[in-house]
Amino acid sequence: MASVAHPVREGIRGPNIASADVQLPAVRDYEQVDRDIIATLGFTKKWFLGLSVAVLAMLIGASSWIYQIYWGLGQAGYEPPVMWGNYIITFVFWVGIGHAGTLISAILYLFRAGFRTSIYRAAEAMTVFAVMTAGLFPIIHIGRPWKFFWLIPYPNWRLLWPNFKSPLVWDVFAISTYLTISTTFLFIGLIPDIAVLRDKETNPMRKRILSILSLGWRNSDREWRHFAKAYLFLAAFSTPLVLSVHSVVSFDFAMALTPGWHASIFPPYFVAGAIFSGFAMVWTIAIPMRKWFKLEHYITLNHLDATAKVVLFTSLVVGSAYLIEFFIAWYSSVRAEQEFFWNRVFGQWWWAAWTLLLCNMAMPMSLWSQKLRRNPTWLFILSLFINLGMWFERFVIVVPSLSHEFEPWQWGHYTVSWVDMSFLVGSFGWFFMWFLLFVKQLPVMAIAELKEIVAPRMKHGHGHGHDHHHAGGHE
Repeated sequence: MASVAHPVREGIRGPNIASADVQLPAVRDYEQVDRDIIATLGFTKKWFLGLSVAVLAMLIGASSWIYQIYWGLGQAGYEPPVMWGNYIITFVFWVGIGHAGTLISAILYLFRAGFRTSIYRAAEAMTVFAVMTAGLFPIIHIGRPWKFFWLIPYPNWRLLWPNFKSPLVWDVFAISTYLTISTTFLFIGLIPDIAVLRDKETNPMRKRILSILSLGWRNSDREWRHFAKAYLFLAAFSTPLVLSVHSVVSFDFAMALTPGWHASIFPPYFVAGAIFSGFAMVWTIAIPMRKWFKLEHYITLNHLDATAKVVLFTSLVVGSAYLIEFFIAWYSSVRAEQEFFWNRVFGQWWWAAWTLLLCNMAMPMSLWSQKLRRNPTWLFILSLFINLGMWFERFVIVVPSLSHEFEPWQWGHYTVSWVDMSFLVGSFGWFFMWFLLFVKQLPVMAIAELKEIVAPRMKHGHGHGHDHHHAGGHE
């Protein structure tokens, strides 16, 4: 039986190939990659059912927004002293979800982590739609959404400028920058795959649209060299965003004097939590997608095992940050800080604090077991608990601090209203609606990059030598 050479060993190396020796043993040739990935674009009853549920959830949120605009922001359960609630909690949650896509696409690409290849396209799309979802909440939170344009720094006839000391303005810059770069990164990586769809498309109108989106891609060596440079530049440019954007979001809290917020640990703590929750959402999306689209031979157990190790590591980092917060409160000798943290765990909000500690610290410790790291069912269940725990982490940061400030007469309560919960449900509907539309219009996996880790078909015989025909278009 003829041996199958690996492209890296034979010197065939594409611009995006990871140096890690990641194999897809069940993938035979490049034609199979085209066939399997393009097959995911077909419409099914399950997809229509999922889209219907997502649209229904989104309409619930939209209806609540109309109701709130008519009756006022008090319908959201806001009352002094808790004037930040579910909207800011969910805003920070969705910004965190959006970070894993950039991490997988950019940072792991720069470090040549081979396990990213099969999951990074879904993670990139998840990033764009999560940031789109997060961007809604500052607008909802201000109560009068038609005044949102006042947050944007542009010349106007009244010579009014935004207050650059306002966290709302910081969020506008963070979200707009992150959304722009993430969308550009996603689109640039899609160009070779859109060209594959264009060449196989038979519908004239759709073929024309794909021709425009592919920017005239012809799979030449020159195009691949420019593509590789652009992709590397965007990866390097996006990497600081993973650190800076969520650090800016953490400044919404850390710049205040409120007990529990005024800590320099918040930027790295928020970044680690964002990566942690983002990878959990990747599991929430990729594991069902792996099953429903029959992509088990592309998202293998080795890929899940590698991502589980990242989740385990970030869980340890986040857990350390939780413990450091308690240490700082004790070491500071500030009575307000000490009483606040005691109240967080054993007082008014104990149920929320213990929920986050259970979901974010205790349950991920199961990933020390290789058997559980390679169990898709357990990883999916764990991802739901991590998402729940990370939402409660933001709840514990926002609500207890505002409800238990320096003086007892300032203390209050926060009651979650049905309007709050409707917005939370609507945000998930909005997110999954866009993601479900994406997976039926564009490849959910990078066709060109998958081909780079598939051993090329070899011809053996007298006088034939090796056939290095590479479906990715470069040798």
